[in-house]
Amino acid sequence: MLLICRNILIVATLFVVANVFGQGIPEDRYAEEADRAKSLLRKAIAHYRAEGESSLAAFSRQGEFVDEELYVYVIGTDGVMLASGGPSSNLIGRDVGSALNDDLNKGFKAALALPESEQIHHADYRWMNWQIGRVERKRVFYQRVDDKVFSVGYYIERSSETEAQVLLDYVIKAVAEQPEQTFERINELDAEFLKDDLYAFVVDRESQRFIAHGYNLRLVGSDFRRVQSADRQPIGQEILDAAAKAGSGRIGYLWPNPVTDKNEPKTTLFQVVGNYIVAVGFYSKAE
Repeated sequence: MLLICRNILIVATLFVVANVFGQGIPEDRYAEEADRAKSLLRKAIAHYRAEGESSLAAFSRQGEFVDEELYVYVIGTDGVMLASGGPSSNLIGRDVGSALNDDLNKGFKAALALPESEQIHHADYRWMNWQIGRVERKRVFYQRVDDKVFSVGYYIERSSETEAQVLLDYVIKAVAEQPEQTFERINELDAEFLKDDLYAFVVDRESQRFIAHGYNLRLVGSDFRRVQSADRQPIGQEILDAAAKAGSGRIGYLWPNPVTDKNEPKTTLFQVVGNYIVAVGFYSKAE
């Protein structure tokens, strides 16, 4: 029952987020995934238009409408899950809206009430990636046809440089205003300072030791000068030297990604704030 309720809430969040953030263009680094998702969505809609209601059964099977991690799911404008080729198949036949609080239900119904058109909408939300057993950010493309909303989505394993800069700016402001409270919150893995594969760390310039780390608490108190990348690059000393010289900058190296559990290229953005170096890094897909 808990799993079902969690899935229902996340499906609803999909549509609430869509209303809030609108139809921005997905980032180019996920262009291939976006093209695959939209292609599968168009294929499903074409099949529905040709076969009618009987096509829904095909969307819930492991066949031509499942492309690796991509699958089709369909929700009626009455809020009932009609088909799914993924984990949300356990919601088929259920009224998704009936389990929502008033605020979520309002946004959910507003999205389902969108007029039918040839426009493909998209939104981001969070969903369990059953291939790796973790909740990840997911981008969905959806389109209303008749009294149904057809959807296909893919997982976003890596945050962008823009998102890293936004988090860095947020941490810089927090450290400048309330340093001790901010360090405590980072070390408590507060969600405000931990966004998917993005996390902050702070180094004391005087002691040259980690004072806060948003992912690996074992590093707190350790000598930052001794930090090396996965390919043995002395990144701790390099960041200290660059911060002393320029006050801010960036450095590229190889580092474990906590989301993918792989060593991946990482770029860390850093800035001096008083006696501290504040940093946030983002990952890139290995070539």
